[in-house]
Amino acid sequence: MTYDTLAVFAGQWLENLTVDLTRYAIFAVATWLVLWVLLAGCLQHLKIRPETPSARQLLMEFAVSLRSLAVFSTVGLFLFGLQRAGMFDGPARAAQWGLGWGAVSLVLMIIGQDAYFYWTHRAMHHPRLFRIFHRRHHRSHNPSPFTAYSFDLAEAAVQAAFVPLWMLLVPTAWEVTGLFMLHQLFRNTLGHSGYELYPADRDGKPLVDWMTTVTHHDLHHAQAGWNYGLWFTWWDRLMGTEHPEYLARYAAARRPRRKLATEAA
Repeated sequence: MTYDTLAVFAGQWLENLTVDLTRYAIFAVATWLVLWVLLAGCLQHLKIRPETPSARQLLMEFAVSLRSLAVFSTVGLFLFGLQRAGMFDGPARAAQWGLGWGAVSLVLMIIGQDAYFYWTHRAMHHPRLFRIFHRRHHRSHNPSPFTAYSFDLAEAAVQAAFVPLWMLLVPTAWEVTGLFMLHQLFRNTLGHSGYELYPADRDGKPLVDWMTTVTHHDLHHAQAGWNYGLWFTWWDRLMGTEHPEYLARYAAARRPRRKLATEAA
């Protein structure tokens, strides 16, 4: 590999990192600032746990997330190299198929990531794999918006691999991939926010029951043997890994604390 080629790849890596870091910083910092600072008083009744993670935890999560972003940027060079070599034309083909395919491919990509995450995530909880792949993430026993990318190096590589694998198998426009990344960052930072913001129906159940809530993933951090799903509850319910108290915990998180105190009295 020539010096000029190395320079091109280095430039692309830096561009990848800049884009990924900007997205992460915007979503994680915005979620933290809005929920934990600006609206903390108004949303106190929706806070899932009474305790708040320490500043030290937040700084550690942010630092580890920077390492994960470096891994994401490195894995992203794989598709860049294939496209540069003329061996990857999926985005160009997808763009020719129009907006209809763009919408369908976005939905399929989100569903595909949910399945990929469930099974890789569940595998990482195997005792032989947990220490190498997933221990760092669970050091955030009480998660925060900055927990979203707080991964061990091995887990970061596994999760980063989804996008290139998907795009090699399914023609997907780059613009669709960009929207997919915005969706996953929004849901991921919100899912680790510690505030149950997902709306409930009149019975106290999630309004859209097949979508995961903040309580759903918070329970996974509290009791790691349950709730492996990412965006949807399908796999957990099909495989019997949904926490048996999930719906009750969700209902409790949606009710004002003063009402709970009155009922207890």
